[in-house]
Amino acid sequence: MSISKLSDLADPVKTPRIVFKIGSSLLVEKSGDLRNVWLNSLAGEISEARKRGQEVIVVSSGAVALGAARLGLEKGGRGSLADKQAAAAVGQIALSGLWAQLLSQYGLVAAQLLLTLEDLEYRRRYLNASATIGRLLKAGTVPIVNENDSIATNELRFGDNDRLAARVAQAGQAQAIALFSDVDGLFDRDPKHPDANLLERIKGVTEDHHQMASGASSSGVGTGGMSSKLLAVEIAERAGISLAILNGLEDQPFRNAIESDTGTLFLPRRHDTARKAWLGGRQRMRGTLIVDTGCAGALVDGGSLLAAGITEVQGNFQRGQPVAIKNEEGKKIAQGMVEYDREDVEKIMGHTSEEQEELLGYSPRSAVVHRDQLVVL
Repeated sequence: MSISKLSDLADPVKTPRIVFKIGSSLLVEKSGDLRNVWLNSLAGEISEARKRGQEVIVVSSGAVALGAARLGLEKGGRGSLADKQAAAAVGQIALSGLWAQLLSQYGLVAAQLLLTLEDLEYRRRYLNASATIGRLLKAGTVPIVNENDSIATNELRFGDNDRLAARVAQAGQAQAIALFSDVDGLFDRDPKHPDANLLERIKGVTEDHHQMASGASSSGVGTGGMSSKLLAVEIAERAGISLAILNGLEDQPFRNAIESDTGTLFLPRRHDTARKAWLGGRQRMRGTLIVDTGCAGALVDGGSLLAAGITEVQGNFQRGQPVAIKNEEGKKIAQGMVEYDREDVEKIMGHTSEEQEELLGYSPRSAVVHRDQLVVL
């Protein structure tokens, strides 16, 4: 049974496991004060979901905002990387204690899990994170997940918790994600425009949808906007996970959205295998391969990436590392694990398999990126 409408997110049969993503602007006021009444109502909703038979994973922002308020840091703790890391170190203690207190009122145990980008980019570490989430849920806890901003650098971080939520949903084998925002969902234009229309159901994010999105966070507290949410959708929809953008400003936001049937529900457009879903969700590429039109078409049709179709090599990568694959117009069409170091790809690009052995000095592999290690985006 698959999810087809918002109310299915509250159905323990169709959605036995769900991720709630809470942004900083919903958890903390601009003044740095907590939205205590709202938080208590959300904790109650998590308890209600558990009573229905659903397991809940919470991806919670707020550590930097809380820590900045306690340290008196300017710009919400985002004035520099050092400020942000210091704010996160202080705020994370407050955030974990907050969730533990909120959930304990309902007899629930909170568990803290801090992740970095690399924890979900490297396969072994990803599987370890997945196993930990599974064990915590089996033990009856509510995992509270956040990016480990106290050690993450600008180069090695998610950048927003929307994409983290999508990756956590993958690792946690959830069926759905509820992204709580400060608007009702995705509109076909600026929500403030009088003729703006809410898009209720979407199957497959397109470039038109990205054009509708704004990259700014209206609160001034968080780091994400509608654009980051659509990037999270693209990760989720390839992994067979439904994602809903819901208005989180009012108390009991999940119940309000379900009962009023208000929000944007993104339905999966395919169900990749677990490994391919992980590959498709990877964000840090080590290089880029530019391919010609014929090769791009072959990839879309399910083929492997052959050297003959490569026209340009960018970046510095080694065998087994992830690379992006772009067409001649510069659009990213796929990504996967490369079978050669950069130097060898440069030697054989544009050449047939018969020519490659002489160029390499050894028998060539079947493909530069095999279709089993490649995901079309």
